[in-house]
Amino acid sequence: MYVFLDSNQQTFLMTTSPSNKTAIAIIAGLFFVFGFITWVNGALIPFMKTINELTEAQSYLVASASYISFVVMALPASFLLHKIGYRKGMSIGLFVMALGALVFIPAADSRTYWMFLLGIFIQGTGMTVLQTAANPYITILGPIESGAKRIAIMGIANKVAGALGSLIFGAILLKGIDEVKGQLSHVSQAEKSALLNQMADSVFVPYVVMTIVLFLLGLLMRIAPLPHVEAVEEDSKTNEINTQKSIFQYPHLWLGMLTLFVYVGAEVIAGDTIIAYGIALGISATKAKFFTSFTLLAMVVTYALGVILIPKHLSQKKALQISAVLGMVFSVAVLTTNGITSVLFVAALGIANALVWPAVWPLTLQGLGKHTKTASALLIMAISGGAIIPPLYGRLVDQGKEVLISAGTDASIALATAAKESYYILIPCYATIFIFSVWGHALNKQTQKKG
Repeated sequence: MYVFLDSNQQTFLMTTSPSNKTAIAIIAGLFFVFGFITWVNGALIPFMKTINELTEAQSYLVASASYISFVVMALPASFLLHKIGYRKGMSIGLFVMALGALVFIPAADSRTYWMFLLGIFIQGTGMTVLQTAANPYITILGPIESGAKRIAIMGIANKVAGALGSLIFGAILLKGIDEVKGQLSHVSQAEKSALLNQMADSVFVPYVVMTIVLFLLGLLMRIAPLPHVEAVEEDSKTNEINTQKSIFQYPHLWLGMLTLFVYVGAEVIAGDTIIAYGIALGISATKAKFFTSFTLLAMVVTYALGVILIPKHLSQKKALQISAVLGMVFSVAVLTTNGITSVLFVAALGIANALVWPAVWPLTLQGLGKHTKTASALLIMAISGGAIIPPLYGRLVDQGKEVLISAGTDASIALATAAKESYYILIPCYATIFIFSVWGHALNKQTQKKG
């Protein structure tokens, strides 16, 4: 079972206490923070593509820079948390994110793409520390059977913030982008540079504000009233098994990692490509800037359903199965429809994505006991799917566009067609999630029975 440890390291059963509710509210605030920052990428991608004159594949390095940090820093973050604990670790994560936001100022001043990517990577490093602490913390802050419910609450905070961040930064960063793009082809090099520099300057105010807010939150986290929680085994027999086993003897953990890898890639594609996809279809940036918020609001509604239905009316396993099937259905719908209808099916992927993360975490961590923190770091590393799969989508778009143009297709039509057809990459992602939901998550139980 899971227990609560007070400051004197005395154990007692976890219940829904006032301190428990306070902790949930604080962690929800953290999910709000990194949801706001993560989903700004949807606006940053077309913004960076314009001011740095990038290809589709190059522009999606914005997502790569953010999510690759989870591979590089997850295990160091786990080591840090072992040394200093959850609360101090979360505080450090916020300070690091503030530093990353600050790097945007010189990056915008010089309009240097690698410097922007460095700032995004540093922010991702801070989020890695936060995620490595917050996800297992909220999972074991109560019964494992309702872990998906608590993570769904976190998801609501995360995606509401993401929708707000996408709208706010979309309005700031994409303001006038259609007019600027229209002028770039028939102005001198000096005029082009002036236009792009002026557009780049729009990041100054929002990122200065972001730096200040993150730094203040880091200070507040140092004094936040968070209880100390640890995973403890249910009985001595299970404890004996876990003591003898290494982290490599849990096959369901590795399948859980693969599932989260493809899921994060699919989620990032649904949220971060939709604005660029709408623009490729000929929809103005003024309208397209709202599209990421459509995806995130679809997730929020589904999260709310998860909070109501899990675990009383819907098991975590069943929720994951339904999500995987919907993902495959909506992906096919994107490929077989046109125009704004196709865009809306990309947004509908938010429904399919919402309960995957909340369900995979408890299904994967169940029964890991003393290996929980290390397993959590490995699961956080799986977020790197967001660094690899979206740029692969961008590369498919570039290749498809080149093939169509060489066949005589108009460049704008070629881009729109390639952008839509490249969404086929989502289908194997959701198929992998379905396999884990039906079979992969139970491998640990099967292994224990054989043992």
